Amino acid sequence: MTSPLLVGFLASFALIAAIGAQNAFVLRQGIRREHVLVVVSVCAVSDLLLITAGIAGIGAVITAHPQMVTVAKIGGAGFLFIYGALAARRAMKPSTLAPAQNGSARLISVVLTCLTMTFLNPHVYLDTVVLLGTLANQHADSRWLFGIGAVTASVVWFFSLGFGARCLSGLFAAPMTWRILDGLIAVTMIGLGISLVVS
Repeated sequence: MTSPLLVGFLASFALIAAIGAQNAFVLRQGIRREHVLVVVSVCAVSDLLLITAGIAGIGAVITAHPQMVTVAKIGGAGFLFIYGALAARRAMKPSTLAPAQNGSARLISVVLTCLTMTFLNPHVYLDTVVLLGTLANQHADSRWLFGIGAVTASVVWFFSLGFGARCLSGLFAAPMTWRILDGLIAVTMIGLGISLVVS
């Protein structure tokens, strides 16, 4: 029989690794080397809280009140459109591309953006709270072991993505590479926003 710890790790890793707004934000901060430890810590702690809530039964409450997800969907779509527009603006204006040109973003601004990316994403409630919570509770007395595996996957993923992105910093010394990255982020964010609206 497969260990709940391993099942939790693999299930969580598969969900977190999907391309999304939060991962794109972590990648960008990692490449810029701006407040990386804070960003990945906020993401990991947020997942810890959400996974714990799911295992504790909050997922059932969300399922019973779908309007909560609808509110998050509308707010999330609006935020993604705004963030996508800002990324498109950065891609169009070379003066705002590299850290050396634009200076370091304020910590409070980065933290608020990270929290918004996390908690205004309705998929975080459906995937992390409802789905992982349901999977965990299938393991009965071992559900918290499943939770430890899921949280471990989150920590491994975000720290690897945030600090691993530094390896790409040489490539991003050229302004054109930043324009391409911000252009891709803009397309991703706006695309995700549209998918939320039409889903």
